[in-house]
Amino acid sequence: MSLRTPLAKVRGLGSAKEGTDHFWMQRLTAIALVPLTLWFVISIIGLIGAGYGEFTGWLSSPLSGGLMILLVVATFYHAYLGVQVVIEDYVHTEWKKVTSLILARFIAVLLGVVGVLSILMIML
Repeated sequence: MSLRTPLAKVRGLGSAKEGTDHFWMQRLTAIALVPLTLWFVISIIGLIGAGYGEFTGWLSSPLSGGLMILLVVATFYHAYLGVQVVIEDYVHTEWKKVTSLILARFIAVLLGVVGVLSILMIML
């Protein structure tokens, strides 16, 4: 006989109250990164030999700029989720774990914001 309520069984929440959210977000960002990365690689190959003006013109279009922003955000979020798992699994001293998680999040957010702002500056 289980002590879990039927609602808890359906939600799949463990003692951490996170359930499989982290797992699914990592998988969803990985799935999103596949077409975004393919688009990016194909686009860059098409821009081989282009000058600065042609590149900024390409990135200034709403479609290219928007997809590039999605690529940057998904990349840094996916990377942070992966680093978080590694830290939680392999750093055993509590203060080092907390410090590393805070530092990893700070770096991911900082680099993501810099990337998005850089794209927006070129677009505008």
